[in-house]
Amino acid sequence: MSLKTPQEYLEDMRNLKINLYMFGEKVENRVDHPIIRPSLNAMAMTYKLALDPEYEDLMTVASSLTGEKINRFTHLHQSTADLVKKVKMLRLLGQKTGCCFQRCVGMDAFNAVFNTTFEIDQAKGTSYHERFKNFVEYVQNNDLCIDGCMTDSRGDRSKAPGQQDDPDQYVHIVEKRSDGIVVRGCKLHQTGMINSHWILAMPNNALKPEDEAYAVCFAVPIDAEGMVYVYGRQSCDTRKLEGGNIDIGNKYFGGQEVVTIFNNVFVPWDKVFMCGETEFSGTLVERFAGYHRQSYGGCKVGVGDTLIGATKAIADYQGVPKASHIKDKIIEMCHLNETLYACGIACSAEGSKTPANNYMINILLANICKQNVTRFPYEIARLAQDIAGGLLVTMPSSKDFDNPDVGPLLTKYLAPRSDVPTENRQRMLRYIENLTMGCAAVGYLTESMHGAGSPQAQRIMISRGENLEQYKECAEKLCGIKENPDVDWA
Repeated sequence: MSLKTPQEYLEDMRNLKINLYMFGEKVENRVDHPIIRPSLNAMAMTYKLALDPEYEDLMTVASSLTGEKINRFTHLHQSTADLVKKVKMLRLLGQKTGCCFQRCVGMDAFNAVFNTTFEIDQAKGTSYHERFKNFVEYVQNNDLCIDGCMTDSRGDRSKAPGQQDDPDQYVHIVEKRSDGIVVRGCKLHQTGMINSHWILAMPNNALKPEDEAYAVCFAVPIDAEGMVYVYGRQSCDTRKLEGGNIDIGNKYFGGQEVVTIFNNVFVPWDKVFMCGETEFSGTLVERFAGYHRQSYGGCKVGVGDTLIGATKAIADYQGVPKASHIKDKIIEMCHLNETLYACGIACSAEGSKTPANNYMINILLANICKQNVTRFPYEIARLAQDIAGGLLVTMPSSKDFDNPDVGPLLTKYLAPRSDVPTENRQRMLRYIENLTMGCAAVGYLTESMHGAGSPQAQRIMISRGENLEQYKECAEKLCGIKENPDVDWA
């Protein structure tokens, strides 16, 4: 059995000693750090559900490489049914954690690198694909978390990687040795990085031949020598240091982003999966982005489910569930959320087999899915705030409620319906605040906007995927500008 327990996963993280900084200080024990631990709990949920018989069909699958039962997060998709189950799995985890659970980025990178390395080998006679298959099998057998790592710091975005004043603005090869390569650079916005076992790094964008040093894909453990991590600041993050759990909103779970610095990191050849093949860099970027944009039709929908549930709860607590405008706003929230899910399912069901024999989503529909994700969660959040009311942002601290002098007064005057405890209202409002304004807003709203590429990146892919000339010809045939052989009986 290759499936880890949540406890085994957390023990792995304890044993991986990394060079991590937060608030200007080095963090020695990240597993028990109150700011970091909620994100580890979210990742641990991917292990817990895989051991639950109720979710076995979604969370586990037989490996296409070994035939063994594995966590679906380490799987190479073998059918459109696999792609659909992926979306359903991500929605489930969004419902269970109410935040970004971080592990899908590695799964998406796995599948993109798998079919891209196959095509590089076919064209160039290299051996990247076999190396990568060996790595995938190792990950599956040990149920490891992989962080897919793409977004470079990029410096002056009007310049190509090789034209930067500082060449380290993009991760690149600085030395080739007989036993491997040495890389240097920085990746930003790395979701779940310090909660992972390994890094799978990929190029950031399509490259020209003169930028071959930047066309590099490789894997290293997160505790590799030369790796430096700096924890990303989030709104309201220090509430987790105050004690108590009401004001943090989500009592158990949270997301995580870090700046990831490769400071002359050595990579052995058996973990190098692209080394200078610039003509395939754009292919890898587009495929990874496509898989990851599909993911948002699951994970953000699951988190949206919890926000809709919280909005329904606060309407109930405040005695207005039957008001027609409240019901209509919640219906609109559901409509928007299920539309995102429909897009995730559609791009999965329309997927196809690649030459490497794993399955690729429909890239056009995946970009449609993600374009909607850049918009709909913001409207869902707006409606949640509308229904929640002004106390969402004016409620005193939970410590004020605990104060013997003003606490009883707050409990009296901030009470909802008489049969609902004031604390329930506190908790639910803080959860809505957390999702729409606080720490989780990074994993719900901001990540909806910028995760898996900017909105403009999706629009570029949509413009490439839509066959406007074909649609124009359809119209010209129907109105008689061109001959229409399909109506030869007319």
